[in-house]
Amino acid sequence: MITMGIDLGAKNIKVVILKDNKIVAKSNELAGFEVTKSAQKAIDMALKEAGLNKDDLDKVVSTGTGEKLAPFYDETKSVVGCDSLGAVYLHPAARSVIDVGAEEGRGMRCDETGKILDFEVNEKCAAGAGAFTEAMSRALEVPLKELGTLSLKATEDIPMNAQCTVFAESEVVTMVHNKVSKANMAKAVHDAMASRITSMIRKIGFNKDVVLVGGVAKNIGFVESLNKDLGLEVVVPKDPEYVGALGAALAAAGWKRGA
Repeated sequence: MITMGIDLGAKNIKVVILKDNKIVAKSNELAGFEVTKSAQKAIDMALKEAGLNKDDLDKVVSTGTGEKLAPFYDETKSVVGCDSLGAVYLHPAARSVIDVGAEEGRGMRCDETGKILDFEVNEKCAAGAGAFTEAMSRALEVPLKELGTLSLKATEDIPMNAQCTVFAESEVVTMVHNKVSKANMAKAVHDAMASRITSMIRKIGFNKDVVLVGGVAKNIGFVESLNKDLGLEVVVPKDPEYVGALGAALAAAGWKRGA
């Protein structure tokens, strides 16, 4: 059986193709202003990599904030459900999943099959999403890819109390005037993000096998702050940004752990 999962996120579109529940292709494309065209481009790239065409697909599932903007699909599934399914596929012991994307963070608790038991979404506060690090990297005049590594060089903890990006930028200006190092400010940014996420995940409870997915999972500084705040080491799978699309493709195949 050949299935496709399309994850239309706020910033990027990810596509995963499975053949008999094995990954045969994946692609990633910026969503931009013409989401449907961008999704088609991502789909075409994945099909080309797999050596397939559209007619070879048995089922397609779309997910993400723009799930209904996919150029074609058979069914839509919730992001939290796809995240959990993908996480359990990659890490069978997973019972808690955190997804931090561009615009929001999500926390999920699931069973051994990936079925959602409870979830929480942090959609009101940008300080718990990737857009926050992008804004802070601009404020600090540090490339986004370097922000995480820079935070690991911090020598002290500096609290950042702002509840939104605008006020956080004002805090950064104050820190600059107080001659706080960029490394310490970078750590303050990641600590603030981690605080929002851990507050969310604690509401639904979590166990030691916490899987972190989404693009922000590739930020080593955020992962370090999150580990410290949770008091454990989260599991970051390879290519964490594709887990939602993977889960969508698994849902299309009707996959269940142990089935």
